[in-house]
Amino acid sequence: MAKIITIDESRCNGCGLCVKACHEGALALVDGKAKLVRPNYCDGMGDCLPACPQDAISFVETDVQPMVFSPNMVSPGVQWPIQLALVSPRSDCLKGRLVIAADCTAFKVDSFKDTFAKGDPVVIGCPKLDDHTRFDKLREIFSYAPIDSIDIVRMEVPCCSALTRLVRSSLEAAGKDIPVKETVVSREGRIL
Repeated sequence: MAKIITIDESRCNGCGLCVKACHEGALALVDGKAKLVRPNYCDGMGDCLPACPQDAISFVETDVQPMVFSPNMVSPGVQWPIQLALVSPRSDCLKGRLVIAADCTAFKVDSFKDTFAKGDPVVIGCPKLDDHTRFDKLREIFSYAPIDSIDIVRMEVPCCSALTRLVRSSLEAAGKDIPVKETVVSREGRIL
């Protein structure tokens, strides 16, 4: 049995706040009401619950098994998912050394996983293209997860330096003093 959410349509006012809060894409507005349109995408974490001003969302037990968005799914070397929007701040995988990488770095460094991940958890994002509110999740991760050190891997381009600033401001907001190491990758894929 797995936990997923259920929506009481009689209480739903169609505001869509739960849809925005669902990082897995399990919810959508259909005919002016929130609906669980992809039950197997619901990770059971309930990010949508506090977003609902009508208290129309609750948990139910179901035989529907969550898709690969489970926060405990681990493959050898690196957990999955790794995209910041999909990673649960309370995932059991987030502990010890955390690698926070700009999206492009994995495509520029041929041996990214062996060079940087080394079996540790990885979170990726783009400080230029991602909505900066998405990076608020870093504060949550730093607040809840037992992170001992952080390795930032970013590109040499100016916009990518924002990743380091976002990590440092998230640490400050979480009230944490965790050592941070920054690695810069050139446009050609060399480690600078």
